[in-house]
Amino acid sequence: MSEGDSPVDDRVTVDVQSVDDGRVAVVTFGHGRNNYLTFDLVDELASTFERVAAQGSRAIVLRSQGRHFCAGAKFTGSREKNTTAPHVFDVVPRLFQQPLPMIAVVQGAAIGAGLGLALAADFRVAAPETYFLANFNRLGISPGFGLSVTLPRLVGGQFSADMFYSARRVGGEEAVTRGLADRLVEPDAQLATAIEWATQIATSSPVAVQTTRRSLRADVNDAIASILHGERELQDPMLASPDFAEGVAAWRDKRRPQFSGD
Repeated sequence: MSEGDSPVDDRVTVDVQSVDDGRVAVVTFGHGRNNYLTFDLVDELASTFERVAAQGSRAIVLRSQGRHFCAGAKFTGSREKNTTAPHVFDVVPRLFQQPLPMIAVVQGAAIGAGLGLALAADFRVAAPETYFLANFNRLGISPGFGLSVTLPRLVGGQFSADMFYSARRVGGEEAVTRGLADRLVEPDAQLATAIEWATQIATSSPVAVQTTRRSLRADVNDAIASILHGERELQDPMLASPDFAEGVAAWRDKRRPQFSGD
């Protein structure tokens, strides 16, 4: 039973469904073919997570429509040009600080900010075709979305450095081996696996689960705002650099970038 659709614009919707008598909320988002994140979508996701928690859900399954979980971010427009307007990093902490355990169904690609969104969840269900990619350095910028902390927290500093520096794909099987994903199933079983898992979580005491989660994630949840602030201070100057312009153009054209180091 749908609890409501929340349109952000004509391309983005967030659908909240009740499963198992309202204990598990399945949150579905979509934004075009590649499900790019925008400020409005991140804000709407955060508000949705907070709302379903307030309405009594005990766990969240996060999924997206289409081929890819999320192929990155499109944080462009008036908010980024107007320095007094809200920045996406102002709303990302709410994704981490919402109280419910969350399982992400990661199909296709989770790239850049999409990887950051996947790591905001407690667990990830991947398929063999799934791949994770931290492409920031290949675009000519440093990491954002809290990934400078959340990625090493899961896979360690050495493997994180490899992912950041080389921008190589990590497939579903390797992701599970490395701890980047938690379960590997065929694509048509991902959603059912996540819902079954979330339902198992929902049978535990909700107060005990949320208290345990706060304790387990306190290092990130309490520090995420300052982490994002530090990432933004490093990243923002790079957005005006020739290397960033080249990185974006090369990524768009599917060619090897020719960075000048400026």
